[in-house]
Amino acid sequence: MERRKLVIVGSGPAGYTAAIYAARAELEPLVLAGLQFGGQLMLTTDVENYPGFPEGVTGPEMMELFQKQAERFGSTVRMEDATRIDLRRRPFELSTDSGEIQADAVILAMGASARWLGLDSETKLQNRGVSACATCDGALYRGKSMAVVGGGDTAMEEALFLTRFATRVTVIHRRSELRASKIMQERAINHEKIDFLWNSVVETVLGDDFVTGVQVRDVNTGATSELPIEALFVAIGHKPNTELVADQLALDSTGYIKVEPGSTRTSLEGVFCAGDASDPIYRQAVTAAGTGCMAAIDAERWLAAQGLD
Repeated sequence: MERRKLVIVGSGPAGYTAAIYAARAELEPLVLAGLQFGGQLMLTTDVENYPGFPEGVTGPEMMELFQKQAERFGSTVRMEDATRIDLRRRPFELSTDSGEIQADAVILAMGASARWLGLDSETKLQNRGVSACATCDGALYRGKSMAVVGGGDTAMEEALFLTRFATRVTVIHRRSELRASKIMQERAINHEKIDFLWNSVVETVLGDDFVTGVQVRDVNTGATSELPIEALFVAIGHKPNTELVADQLALDSTGYIKVEPGSTRTSLEGVFCAGDASDPIYRQAVTAAGTGCMAAIDAERWLAAQGLD
């Protein structure tokens, strides 16, 4: 069985940044990048808010640069998924399709996945007017009419943020009232640029190459109508990719890994978490990278205290 001081599970900004710092600390980390390596940024065409890229950069290009930098310092990156993670014993044990690995320390950087509507038309037009992140992509559609699907705080935050760029923002919600907190409801309802389509669901995203509108169905009457828009933001929540460790670590009520405030330490000694798997609030590439740095430093210090560095 292969033995490693440090295994990093995941390869978005959090995983690769952890690998850069860990490799420079001569921990020779192994990164299980996954078959869908690069995380959510692989679904993002233009990243314009990451420092150091004044002209912007595509998500896949950025992740390729992160990977090269991690490998330059001695990280081993494998495009394999972890199929099993056993944190009940030390050294920890992980499995991939190609074998078994023991690790003295583990950094979990599996990220989170946006919840989508599940429409073929939605998938077809992702990055061509369909997005799950207003902060990431809102400015790309400046001067256009937009819609947000959802009724919680995240949806209201997205809608309010998009008013900076949009001519109009329509919130499409399947119920007759919002789930969002009172203050967020009031801000959105009172905003002059925001309209609401109540008791409505998106049936189809319209457009061949780019979004031109959505077909909406009234859940009470069954009547359908078309709403002309040029960008659709899906804000019905995120799901942390924590299934492999769900019964082994302390999680919050929605499945995010709990970490000690101000650190990346989880409820288990020697196990650290970085990025969106422990962050239901910010979910940005730059914050993920920051916690990746923290996790590598936390892991290096823990390994040194155990005499394992």
